[in-house]
Amino acid sequence: MTAPSAATRRAAELRETLSRALVEYYVLDRPSLSDQDYDRLFRELQQLEEAHPALRTADSPTQRVGAPVQSAFQTHRHLVRMLSLDNAMDDAELAGFEEAIGRVVGDDVRAQGYTVELKIDGAAVALTYRDGVLERGATRGDGTTGEDVTVNIRTVQGIPLRLQGTGHPPLLEVRGEVYLSFAGFEAMNAARVAAGEPPFVNPRNAAAGSLRQLDPGITASRPLRFFGYAAVLPDGGAPAPTQWALLERLAGWGVPVAPHRRQCRTMAEVTAWAHEVEHTVRGQLGFAIDGGVVKVNDIALQEELGIRSDRTPRWAIARKFAPDLAVTRLKEIAVSVGRTGALTPYAVLEPVEVGGATVTYATLHNADQVAAKDLREGDWVQVVRAGDVIPYVVGPVPERRTGHERRWHMPAHCPRCGAEAVRDRDEAGESVALYCPNVACPGRQLEGLVHFASKGALDIDGLSYARIQQLLDAGLVRDAADLYDLTASQLVPLERFAEKSAENLVAAIAASKARPLSRLLFGVGIRHVGAQAAQLLARHFGSLAALMAAAPEQLGAVRGIGAIIAESVAAYFADPGARALLARLGERGLTLEEPDAVEAHGALSGQTVVLTGTLPTLSRDEATALVEQAGGRVTSSVSRKTSFVVAGEEAGSKLEKARALGIAVVDEAGLRARVAGTAP
Repeated sequence: MTAPSAATRRAAELRETLSRALVEYYVLDRPSLSDQDYDRLFRELQQLEEAHPALRTADSPTQRVGAPVQSAFQTHRHLVRMLSLDNAMDDAELAGFEEAIGRVVGDDVRAQGYTVELKIDGAAVALTYRDGVLERGATRGDGTTGEDVTVNIRTVQGIPLRLQGTGHPPLLEVRGEVYLSFAGFEAMNAARVAAGEPPFVNPRNAAAGSLRQLDPGITASRPLRFFGYAAVLPDGGAPAPTQWALLERLAGWGVPVAPHRRQCRTMAEVTAWAHEVEHTVRGQLGFAIDGGVVKVNDIALQEELGIRSDRTPRWAIARKFAPDLAVTRLKEIAVSVGRTGALTPYAVLEPVEVGGATVTYATLHNADQVAAKDLREGDWVQVVRAGDVIPYVVGPVPERRTGHERRWHMPAHCPRCGAEAVRDRDEAGESVALYCPNVACPGRQLEGLVHFASKGALDIDGLSYARIQQLLDAGLVRDAADLYDLTASQLVPLERFAEKSAENLVAAIAASKARPLSRLLFGVGIRHVGAQAAQLLARHFGSLAALMAAAPEQLGAVRGIGAIIAESVAAYFADPGARALLARLGERGLTLEEPDAVEAHGALSGQTVVLTGTLPTLSRDEATALVEQAGGRVTSSVSRKTSFVVAGEEAGSKLEKARALGIAVVDEAGLRARVAGTAP
């Protein structure tokens, strides 16, 4: 038998050889080992580890074959939130993306330009590496918390169990997509059909389902692959100064990176690349993509651009490509009434499968779009799923018309209450839609109450869409204030209500009174006011009384609040019905103040602060709140615009950059002193 010391050396040599061979095969596309040689060395390593179990390491290639069956997945909190991307459906929307960037950073983006990458149609994952060794693999989940699927992630060919090369940060999270090639998907489906099992609908669903198998052996049997596209450090920074350098660094560490990526100096080059990929490259790839991703290359500029209230970055956008079309009959054009009164036409279709989903309804956006496309009830129409998610009608198929199709016109009155419709303007000031001005409209009531009770607003547990419809039908509520007058005895006689469920709902409604003013502002449905705008206004003015007394110019002066939002808020507070509703909500005990209000002349007003490392007593969220309440702004990247840096233990590269730029660095005590205005 081989001596343990010799076995240790041989096992390390085999791990290194096999890991290098995997990088050559999946990353460099230049394999130096034949399949037979790889299998022979792999079996030798397996035999060594069976004879000497202590030699089996977490990063051994043999650990890809699976693990014991699990009973459930644990949750995993990502080091940094995983963002979603806004979409550009055509060249004009890409140009709009560039214009929006220019309004914030001017021409600064021209120095480094953009990085463009394929948008892989797979399942997003986050891989945590500690000292270069894979420690955790998790699904995207809600962007903040995903499912821990580490044992399954280890089986995915191409994901390095140990990063190659040098220079890895002590703690790193690599983001990417797990996907199936077309050939792998077809072979897997053929095997399922042969075994009497139903085939998967598409490669993306199959990849996502494979990652969530409780038996890792099943995951290991499927030909999953991986491409990485991002990496973040615990403090929110990146291990490279540009996106292009980051992709190169990932490839150098043995992480597969998608082909056909490119650096583009101008948006014209980006557009040319998108056309090339959509019309030429896409058809030659052996895997599915649904577009390209355009990113501002300079990481520091990414930080300066920041993110929107819907948690999408301003510095990146998905350039979507045309998905597969389906043709079906447009049975009827109906009109819905939204929570703010917007009247929106939608298509009622004969059911049709598009991109793996059955579509019965599709958005038509507004009457102008219906007219521009010359859509008629009874038409045969082309349907796609925008971003492969939201169905919409591309246009009619005129050659299939019989003459029995019916032209459609937007009704001049609300279809729910009969009120005369009013022309609306969007945030750019363009006249695009009609809306119902009647705040008591039944259509607005339902959607408004659903929004009021939603998680981002008052978060009333158990008050579902169906429950609200039931309360409206029973005449128990007309508006949000009526919810707080409900009693359990009123609810018990209703269908599907028992005494306990009635008591629970009344208790949940009462608990929502404690939500801060910002949640109430978002919940009442002021036109153009999203969650972030509501928070900005609530924090700036501190109370509902102060906000209602503010003039439009005072509202517009709040950072992040534009003229359209300011005018909309002022108009809402000028409406007697809205003021009466707010007064009734206040009488019922709802919170009309914001606990995290910004000091009018805070000690950090106008200052930009960067947090790095672990502070002794403050979490990152608590430190951020402290800075914001004092009037400051927290960013995650150090630049010449940074006022000072707050550094804790394991501060890392941000501390070094601050010192190099001559920017002041303080500890937690120093931060507290600056917030209190007592710093020297």
